[in-house]
Amino acid sequence: MTMRNPPTKPRYARGQKVIIKPVNENGLTARENSVSEYAGQVGEVSNYYWINPRNEQIFYIYKVKVGKDTKKEIVVYEDELEPGY
Repeated sequence: MTMRNPPTKPRYARGQKVIIKPVNENGLTARENSVSEYAGQVGEVSNYYWINPRNEQIFYIYKVKVGKDTKKEIVVYEDELEPGY
């Protein structure tokens, strides 16, 4: 069975300003290491996706534009973000 719409709403919307939170320092993966480079910076949510790896568990993954000049996009988990200004 494929779910087209998640049963819960995402915490952040497209275009919303967010702050990248520092990633836990214990056992950083390559992805976490690249995300921690942007910790404390304000970005803008450009898109989001959700996954449902287990029944009734929904996880949101966000693409966030960071950097004033380059507008690089990084992929972050919902718990690595907080509302921006």
